[in-house]
Amino acid sequence: MSVFDQTDFDAHEQLVFASDVETGLRAIIAIHDTTRGPALGGCRMWAYGSEQDAIRDVLRLSRGMTYKAAISDLPLGGGKSVIIGDARRHKTPALMRAMGEAVERLAGRYIVAEDVGTSVEDMAEIARATSHVVGLDKQAGGTGDPSPATAYGVFRGLEAAIAFSDAVDTLDGATVAVQGLGNVGYHLCRYLAEAGARLVVTDIHQQAIDRVVKEFGARVVAPDAIYDVEADVYAPCALGATINNTTINRLRARIVAGSANNQLATPSHGEALRRRGILYAPDYVINAGGLMNVAAERFGYDADATWARIAAIYDTTLSILERARRDGIPSSDAADRIAEERFRSHRQALAA
Repeated sequence: MSVFDQTDFDAHEQLVFASDVETGLRAIIAIHDTTRGPALGGCRMWAYGSEQDAIRDVLRLSRGMTYKAAISDLPLGGGKSVIIGDARRHKTPALMRAMGEAVERLAGRYIVAEDVGTSVEDMAEIARATSHVVGLDKQAGGTGDPSPATAYGVFRGLEAAIAFSDAVDTLDGATVAVQGLGNVGYHLCRYLAEAGARLVVTDIHQQAIDRVVKEFGARVVAPDAIYDVEADVYAPCALGATINNTTINRLRARIVAGSANNQLATPSHGEALRRRGILYAPDYVINAGGLMNVAAERFGYDADATWARIAAIYDTTLSILERARRDGIPSSDAADRIAEERFRSHRQALAA
């Protein structure tokens, strides 16, 4: 199938395939929209089942970054990159430097950061080949690991959903089912435990499970059983599309609020959640804390101002949920409309 014919192709400005024989790099960079500024988005390394799977993922992720930057009112566009390979087996410093060279060839149209399968240390290697990188170690003038910032934004968005919901009064004593215990999932568990929530968790890595059980007293279920947990909140913090035709009728949670990108397999699943009476805190709204944090590196980092902006995800989430209720539409559609209004106004200003 042609890229242009793919369901997830959304008038993307650019799709770049990058390779390096010596290091084994096979990567794809997608630039969705640069109306509001250069495209910023993380570099994901994953053992995709096929090249088509990788293309689909990078198209969806880059579009989501455009909407995330717009809803966060940042002067940035949306982009993303993926490296095809197992990060635990195939990643090397040389491969990351080759990725940096691929980013450099785009001459600033795309700014790279860490994502699933990459780290602050990997960004340091990329920075040896390009200056178009954020999320560097603090000693290198960056802000370090953005995961705590992402998790805090998700926590604030989750708090807003609790406040908006008629079904749950407070996080203290609430049950939250967390799917995925990577860097963001772990820090979200920490915030939730401090707020008095009861945690039910799952992950494919036993070491990650053991950590949250030891530190937060979490109860563990098998990966596929997380959808059937009786919970106040389901927090997807792994990969996307976990809200789909197979899982949506199994959910026993009243709220969906997590850090994963592209949680809805298709836009229609936002309406399906609404019809089931499940409140959805749109993913790119509440997981924008990491983007806010690394973006601040480009504009002069002020920690207090940045974290205050992340905390305001609470207010943004409430406003979207209120608009959705007022207009009788899914919260995912309400968020999209606000982001798209910002695209249009910016394009009109540029055209004037």
